[in-house]
Order: sequence, then C-alpha cells, then structure tokens
Amino acid sequence: MRKIRLALPSMNGFFTFEAAARCGSFARAAGELNVTPAAVSRMIGRLEDHIGTALFNRLPGGVTLTEPGLILYEAISRGFSGIEHALREIEDRNAGVDTVTLSVSTGFTTHWIMPRMAELKRTFPTVELRFELIMSALTGPVTDVDLGMRFVNGPDERHEAAYIMPETLLPICSPGYSEAHRGPMKSTEETLIFLSEAQPDWSHLFFPETSQSAINSMIFSDYAIVVQAALLGQGVALGWLNVICHWLRNKMLIPASPRLMTTGRHCQFVRSRDKATRAIVTEVRDWIIARIQEDIAVVADLHPQLGLDAVLEQGARQVTSRS
Repeated sequence: MRKIRLALPSMNGFFTFEAAARCGSFARAAGELNVTPAAVSRMIGRLEDHIGTALFNRLPGGVTLTEPGLILYEAISRGFSGIEHALREIEDRNAGVDTVTLSVSTGFTTHWIMPRMAELKRTFPTVELRFELIMSALTGPVTDVDLGMRFVNGPDERHEAAYIMPETLLPICSPGYSEAHRGPMKSTEETLIFLSEAQPDWSHLFFPETSQSAINSMIFSDYAIVVQAALLGQGVALGWLNVICHWLRNKMLIPASPRLMTTGRHCQFVRSRDKATRAIVTEVRDWIIARIQEDIAVVADLHPQLGLDAVLEQGARQVTSRS
C-alpha cells in the first residue's frame, strides 16, 4: 500500500481532474474550485505527465475525456462517491440513525412502499429510508445507493443481485370499472391507460379478439399515475406485478383479463460490490422481498386462472440455473 501511495500524484490533482471532467471545461472547473483556469491547466498537465498519457482532448469549446481519462474518471467518481457515502453513514451513526438508500421507481414507491411504510417503521424503528426515484425505465448505476431494484438476469462482476420475481405483466382495472363493463373486455370498447407515447399498443396481447387501437386512451409519463388512474376506475392499465401486487392482494385492483405475460427478465435488488456490506441493508432487503412474495402468493390464490404459481416456479428455476 505504501508503494502505491508513493506512486500516486497529489490528491489535489485528482480533485482538479474530477472537476474538469465533470464540468467539461477548465474554466468552469476553476470557478468551482475557486482558482484560475491556468492553475487548473497546470495541475492537469502535471497529472498527465505523472501518468504518462493525455487525459483530455483540448477543444475550442471545452475538453472531453480520452479513453485513459474516462477509465480514471470512472474510478475516481466511484471512490469519491464511496467516501461521501461513508461520511454520511458515520454522521448518521453518530446521530443514532441507520440509513438505507433505495433506487426504485416512483410506481413501486407510491403503490408498494407507501402502503407498507407503517409496518416497515414498526419493524425497523431506527431506519431512515432515502429514495432515489426513477420515473422511467428501471436503469442506471447503483453506486450512490445501498440497493437498486432492476430488471436483470443476475449478478455480475460489479454487482450482487437478490432475486425477487420474474418480470410479469397483466392488464388491471378497478372492481368498479369491471362491474360497469360487464362481459368480455375488448380493447375497442375500453379506456386504456398507457405509460407514455413511446410505449406500443399492448392491448392486442391481452385482448386478441381485436387488433384495433382503443377508442379512448389516456397517456401518462409517470407509472405511479398510470396505476392511480386504474385505482380510480378510469380504465384498464398494464400492470407490473412487482408494483401492483399489494393492490391485487387487497382487491383494490383486479385482473382485466386471465392472460399475463413474462418478459424473460427478472426483478432483483442489485447492490454494488464496491460498497461494504451492512447488516441493516440486508435485513431491509430481505424483509421487502419476503413481503412482496407474500403478496404474490395471496394473488395466486385469489386468481388461479392466471397460473402465477407456474410462472414463479419457472422464473426461480431460470435464475437458479444461471447462478
């Protein structure tokens, strides 16, 4: 370790490099660091001399990273993020608080976490949950959070993964909406609630009697609002089972069709291997997974026509075979 420290340039060089890479400009980095652009340029030059390669492409409008620069920036960003997280954790521990940060969708937070919040607080009275909310597809790094819910096939060299369930979709509506639309549902006769304009018309997957588009439709950019509209009896929506299982269990939503669809992906809690394992994070993760699986078991009993037991068994076998 001592030899490595001697081989490294000064930390000031790393701080300057990180700011310049993030800002895309020596001048903007200088303003952030409260030094002159010339000082930033000199510091970057010393760092490049020390490493023996160019880290930036100097352009008239700013700078871009070279390939070696990108490698260094990704490593430094992870390191700085880890330091910041550690300092926050130390501060929280001194205050007697256990923090767990989750990267999850607004839909899951609104329609699963919030109804369970009182129970979660009773189970973990010293835990403070923090959220990094995602309105669109569940993607993105998990380096700045303790856990991220993602649709992935399993762990990789940089991430651990804890299996929740296969990605499963089915059309949903409120009991009141279903009662008002007696008889087999047809997409041309329903109000369909879509996630966004980019989402294709999914109605023919569940209502094969017609391939025409719905006469009435509503489109939202936030999935939490899509589910809320279905709860309020506004129409039929596409339901991600991991999000809406609580409402199905409590009969606030029901399947609008006996058909469901699996994508081949798997809903999992992902954790960066760069972060130290904390017992409280594992406990919260396992509690959430157990409660989700309890919800789905009840849904499977309530709606045997969906064949959920077979879907879950097949998904578990697929994950086991990959591990």
